[in-house]
Amino acid sequence: MAKHYAMIVQVAKCIGCQACTVACKFQNNVPEGQYRTKTPSLGIKGLYPKVKMTFEKEACQMCQDAPCVAVCPTKASHYNEDNLVLVDSDKCVGCKYCMTACPYEARFINKETGAADKCTFCYETRVSKGQKPACVLTCVGGALFFGDINDPASDAAKLLAKFKSSVQVRKPELGTKPSVYYIYEGVK
Repeated sequence: MAKHYAMIVQVAKCIGCQACTVACKFQNNVPEGQYRTKTPSLGIKGLYPKVKMTFEKEACQMCQDAPCVAVCPTKASHYNEDNLVLVDSDKCVGCKYCMTACPYEARFINKETGAADKCTFCYETRVSKGQKPACVLTCVGGALFFGDINDPASDAAKLLAKFKSSVQVRKPELGTKPSVYYIYEGVK
């Protein structure tokens, strides 16, 4: 069976420390002022002194039916052998069609390369070598998980099975079939 790499975010465990954002920038040499991943606040709930702030990691959703791939005129945006959406910066002409097509606003034009850029799950630098993405490795709150969800023995598949009733994807109505799953159990 083919691999299906996925990222799982346990929203209740995210403390908003931005370690994932910093790790991504260093691992992938993302230019200053640009980001492949962000962790914005979803807002503050409660009254002092019982206040809770919730955060949600945002990045490329690694769609299995990616609009960005469909519109790319040069095939720079493509699926690799493990069915992840990547960008070949040598083929990218910076037309921004992929940016317009992405419903998750997960792409940007890299100011150093002039090519479209986005999260790659650290495929080239880590995952293809059997390592976890930098964001997962550095997550202080233990909110991020990664793995092949077609492998029932993987931590990612086990986590999805355990929290099946509270797993969601962003914008499911669009039919893009994202590979980033959010678990909202424990979020109040």
